Amino acid sequence: MRAPVTIEMEWVRRLVAGVVARGEPCARYLAEVGIAPALLAADDARVTGEQYALLFRLLIERREDEALGFLSRRLRRGSFALTARSALGAASLGVAIRHAGHTLGLLQDDFQLRVRRQGKLAAVVLHFMNVEVARSAFVHEMLLRVYWELFVWLGGGHVRAIRFDFAYPGASKPQRYGGVFRGPIRSGCDETAVWFDAVWLNAPVRRDARALRAYLADAETHVILPQRFDERVSGRVRTYLDRQRPVWPDLAATAGFLHMSTATLQRRLAAERTSFLALKNEFRRDVAMTRLSTSRVSVVELAQELGFSDATTFQRAFKGWTGRSPGAYREDNAIRVVSAPR
Repeated sequence: MRAPVTIEMEWVRRLVAGVVARGEPCARYLAEVGIAPALLAADDARVTGEQYALLFRLLIERREDEALGFLSRRLRRGSFALTARSALGAASLGVAIRHAGHTLGLLQDDFQLRVRRQGKLAAVVLHFMNVEVARSAFVHEMLLRVYWELFVWLGGGHVRAIRFDFAYPGASKPQRYGGVFRGPIRSGCDETAVWFDAVWLNAPVRRDARALRAYLADAETHVILPQRFDERVSGRVRTYLDRQRPVWPDLAATAGFLHMSTATLQRRLAAERTSFLALKNEFRRDVAMTRLSTSRVSVVELAQELGFSDATTFQRAFKGWTGRSPGAYREDNAIRVVSAPR
């Protein structure tokens, strides 16, 4: 089971920007997944990962457009599946990426997905032919994210990005990425691309048709949500906290589990621009938001579950995290659907 994760409202605004730009109302989509439309303008608001993935799926299925309104014409439902299937059976991951790029080129005319090799490095590159489409920073982010995650999955989940380059128009810069892109990020580049060790181009494709069917059954979650559990120390801490619930280990216990001293753990977390307390509070926030929007657990029970001394302390902390009380958050964010019609 995926551990709870929450998403900044900025990412929700980006997700619906293509629909909004076309003059279509998005309030009904937000309401259906339990996001109060009025919260769209609230910079400090967050939604659960489940709500975000459901919104992504709902926009695709109701509008029959996997590009969410960002391309010059609709990318019909099934395009991603067709692209993924075209990569299966390839002699290597490099060939699989080329097959996928060829299929994408048959489905739309706004961008090309290319493979480039430069010495010991290789890159999956987005080349835009439509200047208007390329003006949206989220298009760069979404396309690179979706197809890179697919290629990593085809490679057995072991391919690691060395860096992400973004070619944003004007003065735009990548921001608020959280765990979306796992690797160094550069902005103002000539092209949008993800770089990795070129040795992976010759690696075999490690997935078959049966595995692809399972992957596609929940593709939205696989490709759109931040991947929290990575090799970073912060990711390992979060994984440990999740596994220990409802017990909430302290710094010393966590350091011991990771086979390092408390000083070393603090130093390594500081190098990742976080701390144990920040990670613990962020995780408790994500658990609280997910539980409030998907269950009828009482505030008292949730406070105990999250390791707070009493409900009052929990309510004070929750308001500090979200700007609202648990009750107000539940009223605005209760998920009304489990999944969109398929």
